[in-house]
Amino acid sequence: MEIRENVVKRRLKDGEVVTIVEGYHSAEIVDFLGPLGFDGVWVENEHGHLSLYEIQNITRSCDLWGMTSLIRVNKADYGLIYRTLDQGAQGVIVPHVNTEAEATEVVRASRYAPEGERGMYNSRQANGIDPVDYFNAANDETLVVVMIEDIVAVENLPELLAVQGVDVFFVAHGDLSASMGLTGQVEHPDVKSMVKRAITQITDAGRTAGGLSTTENVRYMVDLGASFLMTGWPSWVSEGGSRYLRAVEEATR
Repeated sequence: MEIRENVVKRRLKDGEVVTIVEGYHSAEIVDFLGPLGFDGVWVENEHGHLSLYEIQNITRSCDLWGMTSLIRVNKADYGLIYRTLDQGAQGVIVPHVNTEAEATEVVRASRYAPEGERGMYNSRQANGIDPVDYFNAANDETLVVVMIEDIVAVENLPELLAVQGVDVFFVAHGDLSASMGLTGQVEHPDVKSMVKRAITQITDAGRTAGGLSTTENVRYMVDLGASFLMTGWPSWVSEGGSRYLRAVEEATR
């Protein structure tokens, strides 16, 4: 056996755009989303409440459908990051990474030696694989995403972009708007300009940029240069549910 391929990482290396869907906190939701054909799943555990055991089951569901499992942790903590990867996640997403030192710590926790100092423990992804083969291949199949969501991170981008071992720099406009004193105003011209500045700077440095994408803004994000596109499904449910209820109302008048 060989280590399971990280589809998102391979497609990014090939210069392709990847699609990531929010999986929230449930293996059942991942199973429902699986047939839709997304490349990866963004599992929410910054604001979520997942146990390590629950992460195992969610990542198994991702494996079943050939989707990369990405867990968002709540901080750049060495032990938290590698324990999350040990449960079978194929990647981690780390919020509020604002300095070169913080980005370096994320890499240290996410990658085995010589690229980092992740504890030498076999992930669930190592089952059935010779340990030496697993450790030699694991770094290549682990995706590391740091989130640029504070104005200080944008100002520090030159230093952040110099950190090797980070695969994706994800520009998050929600928290970015708050750090600019424009809480919730993600369509404000100043916020949009800052997002554009950050993504352009990332791609101009030859690094991979990511961002939140919707049906309405996907062309804009791709044109900016973002190739790691994350979207959420609750809006689809709200739109479809509202449309259905309007149809019921019209049919019963």
